[in-house]
Amino acid sequence: MKIRLYLDEDTMDKDLAHALRIRGVDVVTAFDIGMIRRADSDHLAVATQQERSLYSFNVRDYQLLHTQCLAATNHHAGIILAQQQKYSIGEQMRRLLKLIAERSAEEMADTLAFLSQW
Repeated sequence: MKIRLYLDEDTMDKDLAHALRIRGVDVVTAFDIGMIRRADSDHLAVATQQERSLYSFNVRDYQLLHTQCLAATNHHAGIILAQQQKYSIGEQMRRLLKLIAERSAEEMADTLAFLSQW
């Protein structure tokens, strides 16, 4: 199955979401589903329930949530992290598209990936 994305409050740029959508990516943002000003754990829970890999700039908190999730034998649909202000919208899109082309949703499950790898 193809990776579906959830863009949290940090990464939910409308231009990025639009660029991904017109290229066939199934993507929702925190704004789209009423998740503004919610805890990171809530964003991860919603992304997991919807079987979406979460994309965020919040590296520190989501690394911790990933570790805690796996230690508690819980699961998530994948977390993709990037440093804020490191990549343009176009570069984020290209790297996300490359990741989506090379990994399946099943391969992303319980995985922490860094956009810099792509």
